[in-house]
Amino acid sequence: MASPVNVRGLLEDYLSKHGFEIYPLKVGWYNSVLPPSLQLSYPEGTLAVVVLSAPSMFEQAFLPFMEERGCRGLYDPVDQCVKRCVSSAVSQCFPGQKVDVMYDYELLPSRKPKFLAQTAAHASGAAFYYQQSDVSDQPWGKKKMFGVCVHPRFGGWFAIRALLVFGDVTVGSEMVQPAPSDCVPRREGRIQLLEAFNFHWQDWSYRNIIQPVQTYSQKQRDYFSTPPAQRLALLNSWGFLLEESDSNDTTSDTQSQLTGHG
Repeated sequence: MASPVNVRGLLEDYLSKHGFEIYPLKVGWYNSVLPPSLQLSYPEGTLAVVVLSAPSMFEQAFLPFMEERGCRGLYDPVDQCVKRCVSSAVSQCFPGQKVDVMYDYELLPSRKPKFLAQTAAHASGAAFYYQQSDVSDQPWGKKKMFGVCVHPRFGGWFAIRALLVFGDVTVGSEMVQPAPSDCVPRREGRIQLLEAFNFHWQDWSYRNIIQPVQTYSQKQRDYFSTPPAQRLALLNSWGFLLEESDSNDTTSDTQSQLTGHG
């Protein structure tokens, strides 16, 4: 039976070379901060893993994927690339084992997300999820401010891509919950972060709330700055021969930002 140590090791060996990071957690850590309607229906000791994409994913996984696939019949190229990387890792590292994989863009029939990506990242210690409630004496009155995760090394230059749940693996008290790094500890910085994310997300300034060790390449910035409906033309300009029917990305830029995507 897999353990947290060998699960992490196997996944890191497979996924790190493609620009991904993985962070184990217990389902109970995630469920403990959510109402019953949003909790995952697994025992609290069940092992799960959050998968993040680092800035290097674009060059290490996405562009090679595009070269290989030629983008025939894709819905969203980045989502499909992530799905292939993660599903290949699971099938090769854990053959015959029960692993439920949920992606950041997937919805339940109720239209609720299959999992709350930023909550999972915070619970695993991968990134600190700064929310309106983390600001004392809030200056926004009754206005709702969406929260955003900050990675201790990449700032906002990363994305939360998937949650893997190992249904047959139970862990006990030997697995201690790590606290996410509080990269923005001061009230003024948190106000700056949330206002930049909510009011000016298109200029990406929120991503530089801390000094990142790596950011997106110019090519990656060009891709994610391009409206989804125009990305087909951009990919064509890069030499990928695509057809109009291949690009049906209807996810709005705003929704992508709010889910930590891109």
